[in-house]
Amino acid sequence: MPNILTWYGHSNFRIDTGSATLLVDPFFEGNPTAPVGAASVTACDAVLVTHDHGDHVGSAVDICTRTGATLVAIVGTAARLRQAGVPAAQIIGGIGMNIGGSTEIAGVRVTMTQAFHSSESGAPTGYILTLPGGYTIYHAGDTGIFASMALWGQLHAIDLALLPIGGFFTMDPRQAALACQLLRCKAVLPMHWGTFPVLEKNTAAFTAALAEFAPGTRLVQTAIGQPLALPPA
Repeated sequence: MPNILTWYGHSNFRIDTGSATLLVDPFFEGNPTAPVGAASVTACDAVLVTHDHGDHVGSAVDICTRTGATLVAIVGTAARLRQAGVPAAQIIGGIGMNIGGSTEIAGVRVTMTQAFHSSESGAPTGYILTLPGGYTIYHAGDTGIFASMALWGQLHAIDLALLPIGGFFTMDPRQAALACQLLRCKAVLPMHWGTFPVLEKNTAAFTAALAEFAPGTRLVQTAIGQPLALPPA
């Protein structure tokens, strides 16, 4: 069975590997682009939260408590979400993890990376996910560009990068395109755009910038809510 990626708009993704289902930044309610609500998630192995803003924490507490999913979040944010109702037994390590650390959940290796942003608790993060079979996804979370993205490109063969392009709160299209060069990713799927009026409205500027800065990186575009089969690594 191929790995399946489903984008629910903004930074909300579902990853199905056949043996596991993971959600990253499950922002359903209040997300004007999400085609379904959090109630549609009836089974989940792990919920990964990049940082403590409402449009990224989303329905993490509800989904974890209903499905028994493991919560993956940085120390501090994990504590805040425990207070909000996630049992400690369902939090990775009991207290959360930290930047540079790795863990394995249902055959998926999860590495927490830094991000440059803000957060109501803990610190902002991203994730590198190595799926069964070796396919590797980098979810940058909310971030500006930073030079040490190049280190992740050296340490990991990134098949697909999920990068914000919206500007204002995160990288804009040109920064995200240069990030692809640093990451040396094979493909990129732009996220965190089109959700709110202040954000980039489409991917046209990113497409042009990608051709300038990282012509070897393939642009992946998918309809919101449409499952996308990922090619073998």
